[in-house]
Amino acid sequence: MGLLQLLVVAVLASERRVAGAAEVFGNSSEGLIEFSVGKFRYFELNRPFPEEAVLHDISSNVTFLIFQIHSQYQNTTVSFSPTLLSNASETGTASGLVFILRPEQSTCTWYLGTSGVEPVQNMAILLSYSERDPIPGGCNLEFDLDIDPNIYLEYNFFETTIKFAPANLGYARGVDPPPCDAGMDQDSRWRLQYDVYQYFLPENDLTEEMLLKHLQRMVGVPQVKANALKVVTLTANDKTSVSFSSLPGQGVIYNVIVWDPFLNTSAAYIPAHTYACSFEAGEGSCASLGRVSSKVFFTLFALLGFFICFFGHRFWKTELFFIGFIIMGFFFYILITRLTPIKYDVRLILTAVAGSVGGMFLVAVWWRFGILSICMLCVGLVLGFLISSVTFFTPLGNLKIFHDDGVFWVTFSCIAILIPVVFMGCLRILNILTCGVIGSYSVVLAVGSYLSTSLSYITLNVLKRALNKDFHRAFTNVPFQTNDFIILAVWGMLAVSGITLQIRRERGRPFFPPHPYKLWKQERERRVTNILDPSYHIPPLRERLYGRLTQIKELFQKEQPAGERTPLLL
Repeated sequence: MGLLQLLVVAVLASERRVAGAAEVFGNSSEGLIEFSVGKFRYFELNRPFPEEAVLHDISSNVTFLIFQIHSQYQNTTVSFSPTLLSNASETGTASGLVFILRPEQSTCTWYLGTSGVEPVQNMAILLSYSERDPIPGGCNLEFDLDIDPNIYLEYNFFETTIKFAPANLGYARGVDPPPCDAGMDQDSRWRLQYDVYQYFLPENDLTEEMLLKHLQRMVGVPQVKANALKVVTLTANDKTSVSFSSLPGQGVIYNVIVWDPFLNTSAAYIPAHTYACSFEAGEGSCASLGRVSSKVFFTLFALLGFFICFFGHRFWKTELFFIGFIIMGFFFYILITRLTPIKYDVRLILTAVAGSVGGMFLVAVWWRFGILSICMLCVGLVLGFLISSVTFFTPLGNLKIFHDDGVFWVTFSCIAILIPVVFMGCLRILNILTCGVIGSYSVVLAVGSYLSTSLSYITLNVLKRALNKDFHRAFTNVPFQTNDFIILAVWGMLAVSGITLQIRRERGRPFFPPHPYKLWKQERERRVTNILDPSYHIPPLRERLYGRLTQIKELFQKEQPAGERTPLLL
């Protein structure tokens, strides 16, 4: 008999588990969606607004609820009432509401909908908080909702900015909320602190399933602290706005946790996500990132860089062309971008032309004057630029002191200048290091035009800061995932191989080639004075050119017939 009872209990428990699992997934075809606190609900909205949602059996120790609904890129609307009002509804890909509960209230109702033609897959959850927990967005004065827990996100090519409303202290049911601007002592909302968190989705994955899965790690306070990276902590005196470097094609989730240090309680805002690109736009959409012009430009640049990595010191003039191309192309692109509104493809073509001119100019300077120190200064500055960029690519670049443009550029320039100064006594080593490191990094940039890699942002962040006056306030965190480790290993392997090969090959050889102009003058004087030299008898260049032109003219003249053409005299 006891065995039979255990069997019945096991069957009932399994049925209960199945019913609980079925509660997580569903659709809105029945016209009513039921929620439970703390449980994620997946459903599809495919009908016009409104769609009723309800929560039953709310505990008496719950003071307020935060409902949030997420979709990948299609907007959904959540509202307190069936009629859409600006101060009682929120629309977006990550939107939600705060429900301040009345005394004895145990049921809560709200409405969901979408204005899109196609069905929208959504994930939603309800979180409950007590009277000791701060209320996210409780002191909203900027946005439409009276209490707004949403994070508002804007992005462009350079930066992504999140904004949120200040929070208020928690309070019990039926009690008036604490005033938001009545004093700045420790008994007011001014004691609250805001921790801003950033979470990166897996690289090269734009699927909806992946986004909704990882959003579950960013909704509650414990999950956010365990999985995300805390970027900055704001006080109540700081502006509730934070900027980040935009990463087109890379999914990023942002959230804010408001903390009450007096009661040691916290509450989470509604997380917002972005890919810094559009899923609906044609050109430049998330599905077609990477322009053809960029791929062609960086592929050709990488081919030259790969050659320089292994043979740059031997082919000194080719390396000088490479260095001059980088210097002139970098400054020309900044100049033409800031001063003209021409399209990106045209800018890239003009940059390639200007870079080629710069490379030929540096080669001409070496050929005519042969001043090694000037050429090596350019070589060392390029290596110093990359080392300085790597330095600010680390968490050091996010220090508050470097958000000041003056401090940043002075420090950046000092690091870049320090490299040629340190290696001034061993110029050949400096040149070989530059060939290996810079040449191999050009391969990384070429890979970055085809695949998503964070290593391309080593120099791109510096370029962004030079182009955009507001980029100084942005935090430049990037993900470092499997692709990045592989490409970093390839970069290091190429650099070490190129440096080692060139050092071994150049043993016993002159450090640098001789002055080309002097060699040319000596050779010319030798030809003039040495009559035994066959080249002594070579006609001058003008006569040779005139002879060539005469030969070309003869090719187009009509051939004269053979024989006597003068008539005989009678």
